[in-house]
Amino acid sequence: MADADPGSQPVDPDTLVADIDRTRAQLARTIDAISDRVSPRRNAERAVDQLRDRVIQIDPVVVGVAVAAAVVGVGVLLLWRRRKR
Repeated sequence: MADADPGSQPVDPDTLVADIDRTRAQLARTIDAISDRVSPRRNAERAVDQLRDRVIQIDPVVVGVAVAAAVVGVGVLLLWRRRKR
């Protein structure tokens, strides 16, 4: 057994146990955070949440214009194909 440092104070067992418990809790939180970051399911959920947030922020007028442009574009394409035949 190694000799204690001559200038060190004796450690209270209750303090030592509390310090070990605190360290154990910090380690558990760190492991949980790491496993959350590398989880494919959680990454997919975060991506869906980000996409949902972006969609919510889109102005409804812009969406209406985009849908109208798409409808007109499809209509023109169908008419063009019909005339080509």
